[in-house]
Amino acid sequence: MTFDDTQPLQKQLYQQLADYICSGRLLPGTRLPASRALATELGISRNTVNLALAQLKAEGFLQSRPGSGVYVSDELPKHSQALPRTDWTATDITPSLSDFAQYLQQQPFFQHGQDLPFTPGVPDLAAFPLPIWNRLQRRHQDRRRLLGYHGHQGYAPLRTALCGYLAASRGVRCDPEQIIITQGAQQAIALCAQVFLNPGDSVLVENPGYVGARKAFLTQMANLIPCTLGAHGLDVDKLSHNSVEARLLYLTPTHQYPLGGILSASERLQLLDWASRHRTWLIEDDYDSEFHFFQKPIAALQGMAEHTPVIYMGSFSKVLFPALRLGYLVVPKALVDVFIQAKSYMGGESPTLTQAVVADFIEEGHFVRHLRRMRLIYQEKWQHLQTLIDTRLNGLASSIAASAGMHLAIETHSNDTQPIDDKALSQAFKNAGFGSTPLSFYYLTPPEKRGLVLGFANTRTTDREQGINTLSRLLGQ
Repeated sequence: MTFDDTQPLQKQLYQQLADYICSGRLLPGTRLPASRALATELGISRNTVNLALAQLKAEGFLQSRPGSGVYVSDELPKHSQALPRTDWTATDITPSLSDFAQYLQQQPFFQHGQDLPFTPGVPDLAAFPLPIWNRLQRRHQDRRRLLGYHGHQGYAPLRTALCGYLAASRGVRCDPEQIIITQGAQQAIALCAQVFLNPGDSVLVENPGYVGARKAFLTQMANLIPCTLGAHGLDVDKLSHNSVEARLLYLTPTHQYPLGGILSASERLQLLDWASRHRTWLIEDDYDSEFHFFQKPIAALQGMAEHTPVIYMGSFSKVLFPALRLGYLVVPKALVDVFIQAKSYMGGESPTLTQAVVADFIEEGHFVRHLRRMRLIYQEKWQHLQTLIDTRLNGLASSIAASAGMHLAIETHSNDTQPIDDKALSQAFKNAGFGSTPLSFYYLTPPEKRGLVLGFANTRTTDREQGINTLSRLLGQ
């Protein structure tokens, strides 16, 4: 044991003996030296030793046995794991962290309330056909073989069902063997980052764009290059005249997140030509493709031409329910094995029982019927929210409208030269009982627009009315 002048000797002896006991260096039943011998050995007074031992006895770490001596207690006190230890300051800890962890410590961290109306990305869970889902679960719950491992690629019947659905609804060209089941969209993007990126490689991302994708690329220490948006989403013309070279381009062409633009067919073909010439892989996140209200969505980039440099991805978390944590990738045949191998290193498999239920949900037509019903429900909610914004936020904010999806972005207007602080606005809105995400949160560069992203899927009529009235009051202050 060592002592210094920073604390009383009694406290230091108490803490060090307690640490020895809790760490197992002094085992239960171990006899301690007599207080006189311990004091002589440590070079401190016997009174100091007796005071420290008395405190340890009082707290249950030590026990006296008449005529025998002092022993470590056979049963330690319940609070022993919470003993005060030598505290490391932030300065002590930081050098032991990775460069990436130290980078994270400097970044803003935004969490929205998942249970609040207007929280983006939350579907209308009250409309989910739970009785059908439960019936399908009961069908499979006694199938013991579903309780084991079924490979990193995913449950074969689900991949077969997905293959048929994607071909019919999105024009995706693939075989079931090209589909890899993931734990949601985030794992799908992370797999792409692992397979394609080395530290320092460049990745083109929409600006503003999906923050989760940027996080996955930054984990691989990639260099993020922001791409300007046009009226329909990614500005393909500007990209075509840019000499930048990148390994990947991540985009949400069917419903740009968060602004909502929809890339036209001609722009998609132009983008495919650009990607082929520049040898850049496109990660096509087909976010919200299921919910276009007034026209059928344009076919996926992946299926618009043969041998396209496209990795297609999607998720069930938004169209069914978030707790499902189920997504998928469609990759070229030549890359299937390396993606599966990468997934085996990453870990994280979706339960086979869940995959079996989703496979039946698709095969028996429940999925398409559910989407058709939700499309009508969300269209009604979207129209109602648009009307409220136009009439009650007139002059204060306007929607960045696109007739699709589960969310709507609004841009706030200010009469002052200073733009509105949308982070403070989002927090005030949350304090009033409503969720949202500041529009500035999605920008990689200083934001061009300020406002809020409002998820309307999980709102009721009264929620929408009260929420927009609240925004009107907050913006009018």
